[in-house]
Amino acid sequence: MIDVGNRLKVFSGRSNPTLTEAICNYLDISPGRVQAETFPDGELFVRLLDDVRGRDVFVVQSTCHPINENLMELLIFMDSLRRASASRITAVLPYFGYARQDRKEEGRVPITAKLVSNLIREAGADRVLTMDLHAAQIQGFFDIPVDHLSAEPAFMHHFRGLLDSKQGTIVSPDVGNVKRARSYAEKMGCDLAIIDKRRTSGSSAVMYNIIGDVEGRDVLMIDDMIATAGTLCEAVKIIRERGARSIRGAATHAVLAGPAVERLAAAGFSEVAVTDTIPVSREAARTIENFKVLTVADILGEAIARIHKHQSVSSLFNNQDYSRTP
Repeated sequence: MIDVGNRLKVFSGRSNPTLTEAICNYLDISPGRVQAETFPDGELFVRLLDDVRGRDVFVVQSTCHPINENLMELLIFMDSLRRASASRITAVLPYFGYARQDRKEEGRVPITAKLVSNLIREAGADRVLTMDLHAAQIQGFFDIPVDHLSAEPAFMHHFRGLLDSKQGTIVSPDVGNVKRARSYAEKMGCDLAIIDKRRTSGSSAVMYNIIGDVEGRDVLMIDDMIATAGTLCEAVKIIRERGARSIRGAATHAVLAGPAVERLAAAGFSEVAVTDTIPVSREAARTIENFKVLTVADILGEAIARIHKHQSVSSLFNNQDYSRTP
């Protein structure tokens, strides 16, 4: 049992109530009571049913599909908390939408990730707790403290028993993901390989080469998200052509947009593992063979407890014990 006192309140938006409930179970508290609804004209309404005056409040809301509705609900939620005199408001964003719009690659385009970070701050957030941002430097977009967590403990616990370090290779599906893949390779004692990718559009990619050896190896591809699954599924073809013995895919955020489910189902993965930062539909879970959803509730719950008690969050990832069940 974790002693967090009676000043801590954890509320859930409508994007991921199951994850919030699991977080509260870890903390041994009940979720805050709230009335949230959508009016016939599409306007959102939030009414707090619990007293939050002087409380340390955390709002759990993944800004996933429908992204604009979930984002707006989060902003309204925090405005309600601020006007109800909450002592501190932390926006818990297991998945941060708009993260891929983090720079200007051409003229006359927005940097929407910065805009969203400004909106969250202005709505009343005193700090942000999030997981596996698409680009770690997005933390700098916020003018309030950001605690950036990793789903690594959940994946490490799951794959340690499935991947032999002598026969395993961690593959980064693109150059931008090398740092994450290298971390897994070092901690699991596996080799590292990198796919040299040339993207042709936002929804498709062309693969050219593999830097490293995958022949006869058990491969694990690690990424931060699966959006349309084009990157992972094209990578599977190349890795299989190079003679891999088995191929597993893993990503923190199961966005699963457009043709993603059909692509993953047809790709022939030995396993696909994601986390519950975004709810996964039952249909998707049934369609994709050997599909696993790992929970990050304990990671988020422990971080919330430490923030509430003014303890270090970064120490969560030092000397981790991967033997315990996530």
